[in-house]
Amino acid sequence: MTKEKNQSHNAESGKKSRAGDAAEVREQRLTYDDYAAIDDGLRYELADGRLELMSPGPTSMHQLVSFEMQRTIFESCHMNYIVFYSPIDLILSTYEVRQPDLLMIHRSRMDIIRMRGIEGTPDLVVEILSPSTLRRDKLDKLRTYARYGIPEYWVVEPKVGMLEQYVLQGERYELHNVYEEEEPVSSPTVPCISFTMKGIMDNIPSIRD
Repeated sequence: MTKEKNQSHNAESGKKSRAGDAAEVREQRLTYDDYAAIDDGLRYELADGRLELMSPGPTSMHQLVSFEMQRTIFESCHMNYIVFYSPIDLILSTYEVRQPDLLMIHRSRMDIIRMRGIEGTPDLVVEILSPSTLRRDKLDKLRTYARYGIPEYWVVEPKVGMLEQYVLQGERYELHNVYEEEEPVSSPTVPCISFTMKGIMDNIPSIRD
């Protein structure tokens, strides 16, 4: 090989090597430690090693419904369960960190509650829909929470006061019930649950667009 060809070959090999390195960096999965080190004022979740931006912030309706549900559930369940509300890191694995709007943990399982967040599988998680989280909550998180064995998952639609209840069957969720108006909400996995969506929504003040 001539000197010119050798130089050309080395340069081309260098380009391929750098391209490969760049591709490896792009494809590298982030860990909880990477996620925790971010300090840019924004909120993220870690989905299978990929950062997902959570802004814009929750709407006022979202926050009011979240607070009212948390308050109502606490009243009937606080003797047996701890109720957390967002923001709280739910650390399901090194590569999976979510921030559900509400989650419940039985007091017999308080060992999964750590200083940095929840490290393990809660008994129930709740996500309250907003336009920016519709796909994430109804598709992505449905699969994720099932994969990590969370027994029950609720998706709440605040605009119409509706609650979809999913219960884990094997490795996937099945729609167990849909609650609206005065139908009493109950749970096959959390026996202390007792409220109606009408009771929740009646305590939400009227908000202008």
